[in-house]
Amino acid sequence: MLTKRIIPCLDVKNGRVVKGINFVNLKDAGDPAELAELYSSEGADELVLLDISASEERRATMAEWVKAVADRLTIPFTVGGGISSAEQAREIIALGADKISLNTAAVKDPSLIERCSRLLGSQAVVVAVDVKRENGRWAVYIQGGANKTDLDGLEWIEKAQKLGCGEILLTSMDGDGTEAGYDLKLLRRVSLKATVPVIASGGAGKEEHILQAFRAGADAALAASIFHYGKLRIGDVKGYLVGAKIPVRI
Repeated sequence: MLTKRIIPCLDVKNGRVVKGINFVNLKDAGDPAELAELYSSEGADELVLLDISASEERRATMAEWVKAVADRLTIPFTVGGGISSAEQAREIIALGADKISLNTAAVKDPSLIERCSRLLGSQAVVVAVDVKRENGRWAVYIQGGANKTDLDGLEWIEKAQKLGCGEILLTSMDGDGTEAGYDLKLLRRVSLKATVPVIASGGAGKEEHILQAFRAGADAALAASIFHYGKLRIGDVKGYLVGAKIPVRI
């Protein structure tokens, strides 16, 4: 069995890390570079940083904090949010990120996945998929969860894989920030058909939830609230997983 990964997620707005519940009610949680360095020292395997700012100055601010994070990290990190061209993706990688994450722009123009994959390599292209359970299916949402699309989550993931993405970041919006557990049914369905690694996101509240995600087929578990506010430490989570016979990097 391949080593499972623990990935803290940092949502960045105007250069500061924020966290909310169900994608709203955002609260300040700290400086991106400082938190990134802290998580690295505590044993995080990777980091995901998502820029959720909408200001006109977002790109300049984004470049500043991406470079600051790169200067202080020795583990891989992914950057997403507002990347709408292969050229922008290349700029992020040039600043020091290891991977880029596509969401809204990829839904609007799926060929963007293919272009980024050709330019950067599939290993550097993550497709983030935000879904809600609705009428027996998982509907895809974009623009930070604000707008519903006509896409079915399972079908969109299959298409994204065929277009060349190297990883799927799968977020259950129903679970986001609730700390009530991941959507295990969704994870099982996706993991059975996935041809690339799947990162579980949305709902982690305790060690058991992360264990359940791995047993459901996830390759990595992403969490935010439980780490940002000190409810759980990465080292403790890994110790728990080792006891449950889940292979992790210590």
